[in-house]
Amino acid sequence: MKAVLVKEYGPIENLVVEEIPSLHAKKGQVVIAVKACGVNFPDILITQGLYQFKPALPFSPGGEVAGVIKEVGEGVSHFKVGDAVFTGVLFGGYAEEVIADARMVFPIPEGMDFVTASSIMMTYGTSYHALVDRAKIKAGETLLVLGAAGGVGLAAVDIGKALGARVIAAASTEEKLALCKEYGADEVINYSQENLKERLKEITGAQGVDVIYDPVGGDYSETAFRSIAWEGRFLVVGFAAGDIPKLPLNLPLLKGAQIVGVFWGAFTQKFPQKNAENFIKMMEMFQKGTLKSHVHGTYPLERVVEALKEMTERKVQGKVVLVTNK
Repeated sequence: MKAVLVKEYGPIENLVVEEIPSLHAKKGQVVIAVKACGVNFPDILITQGLYQFKPALPFSPGGEVAGVIKEVGEGVSHFKVGDAVFTGVLFGGYAEEVIADARMVFPIPEGMDFVTASSIMMTYGTSYHALVDRAKIKAGETLLVLGAAGGVGLAAVDIGKALGARVIAAASTEEKLALCKEYGADEVINYSQENLKERLKEITGAQGVDVIYDPVGGDYSETAFRSIAWEGRFLVVGFAAGDIPKLPLNLPLLKGAQIVGVFWGAFTQKFPQKNAENFIKMMEMFQKGTLKSHVHGTYPLERVVEALKEMTERKVQGKVVLVTNK
């Protein structure tokens, strides 16, 4: 089978596509013939050796896939060969086959294609866990999403609106903000042209934001936190800007606010049943049309570097997906 390989940690240009042996399922596992694999910012970090964990070399990046079950391991009774499924893995998705823990595999809902199914696992899984499990957001509360047109950001806008929040989307271009409006954003802020703090004060009537969803980090984190409401929750989701911000700890004290970490990958390992329950609820929302994923573009495995460059250059709105000929 073909696989995108990291043979040494470094720039994305070092990635290669090679033939490697087919995979086989062990107890509690399934082998999935991959049809599509979502591309996410952590894939770039793991390629560079900058993510929370470092797989043994060589390995394939890629954390969310959709495809057809090729082989079922011992003890797996709820899936059979030929089932159309999607799943989340720690790595290995940029390939024609992937091994997955059967507890993390879900049937693709009727009417959903492989590309769409591959685009929701990490982004919607992360955002739902962040907003529901970590922030415990309530209908009527105000939600600010930074980097709102990216994969997890747009999912947060979509889910926040579906849960009844008043959603403020912040992004760097008018084109990105137009997409956020399509996904239900009530207010938008172009933080490349507008003063984020002043606009938030204006939008909230100086009451502040109840929940801040931050997958970006960098310069905007502290500015956003200074606009948080009393007992607000600041969700630390990621650092796409590259810089990990340092917040003065008097700020949460003065607002009685919480800084809440969101590590969806660890959550899925520690609480697989709760994660499964979250996805059952989300799949119902997708089938009703309450949620919808936005795919920016698709690329074959051989154009993986091009796909990742789209992300590093911040050209992507929603998700980029790699597709196979399998």
